[in-house]
Amino acid sequence: MKFENDVSKYVGAQIRKFRKAKGMTQKELGFRIGVAHNTISGYENGSNEPDQNILFAIADVLGVSINDLFPSPTNLEPVDPEVARIPVLGTIACGEPLLVAENYSEYIYMPKDRLPAGKLFYLRAKGQSMEPTIPDGSLVLVREQPEVESGAIAAVLVNGDEEATLKRVKRQGNMLILLPDNPEYEPIVVTPQNPARIIGRAVQVTTAL
Repeated sequence: MKFENDVSKYVGAQIRKFRKAKGMTQKELGFRIGVAHNTISGYENGSNEPDQNILFAIADVLGVSINDLFPSPTNLEPVDPEVARIPVLGTIACGEPLLVAENYSEYIYMPKDRLPAGKLFYLRAKGQSMEPTIPDGSLVLVREQPEVESGAIAAVLVNGDEEATLKRVKRQGNMLILLPDNPEYEPIVVTPQNPARIIGRAVQVTTAL
């Protein structure tokens, strides 16, 4: 336990050192990574331990490697430097390509060896239409692709390509139906008057981020 506390204090001191070297206040650093300034204070004094995603975000903002935040004794496992920065798709800007900065609300940092191949983005689930499979507020990792097999859960653009929703895709002949997993919700039938466009396949659901 003492060793873990020592590491937390070391990490906190490194965050403070690199933050000051950048001329950045705790409030500015907190704003950049989406936490309150008193949370940064807790990180720096070692009383609060940032999780892995926060550490990657801090390192990215401070312009250092995450390994620069840790001591390097031989009995510590090295942190994998191969990290991907995956965008979280927010409100879709009308007329903009899907995966451009204007459409992102935040980034999630994940080790590359835990990710599937392909162009990836996260979509945050809203509402209960896909429960219990995808709880409200979950982060769903989506691989960008224009088609998915019948029965797969897809990210689909609706409302004039301005809103992304998660639904299970069903094909009946030439008809495309978007099915909720929650039986209390009605399916969406895609028609020329009610168009929709598949933008990716859901490949992973995370409720802890």
